[in-house]
Amino acid sequence: MQTKKIPVSVYAESTPNPAVMKFVANKMLVEEGAYEFKNIEEAQISPLASQLFHFPFVKEVFITANFIAIAKYNITDWNEVVQEIREFIYQYLAEGRAVVLPAAKSSDINEPDSGTHSSYSLSGIELPDPDTLDEVERRIVEILDEYVKPAVEQDGGNIAFAGYKDGIVKVVLRGACSGCPSSTLTLKNGILSLLQRLLPTLVKDVEAING
Repeated sequence: MQTKKIPVSVYAESTPNPAVMKFVANKMLVEEGAYEFKNIEEAQISPLASQLFHFPFVKEVFITANFIAIAKYNITDWNEVVQEIREFIYQYLAEGRAVVLPAAKSSDINEPDSGTHSSYSLSGIELPDPDTLDEVERRIVEILDEYVKPAVEQDGGNIAFAGYKDGIVKVVLRGACSGCPSSTLTLKNGILSLLQRLLPTLVKDVEAING
């Protein structure tokens, strides 16, 4: 029995970051993890991201789950180009072309940096190896994964645990969250409040190490 092919659909969705637009498909684009590309050189593992960088206004591309978050340079307004990008992504997916190469690893699961077995690299930022986390750090990661990541992804972004010391939780913001004017408010009023409620006396502050 032949499986019925589901037509592809793509819609655009604004994010709290005015420089970033989220393009959502009705199918999974990657099975797991996330892929962040700051330039076309980094995008060699993603044919789709490489093509998107040929648009002169595209600054960064973030791909995870069923959406793509695109950051633009301030040389045009989204209302002038959003339909063009949406149509391009739709045609690309409708043709069944690869979003990322089969052997590509996401930036969530990079190998440890050479010379160390206690850290991972994410967009050039050193992150702790999940296997080396202590009990408090593991609980922080669980809270971020369960309560924060789903909400952040709704806004076209992503968050990764970067460290914990002296009551300070450090995170890496990606996608629409990176450079977003409201990200500081989200960190202080949302994530910090949540961590302090679930881990009383253990968390003093939350900092984004990539701004």
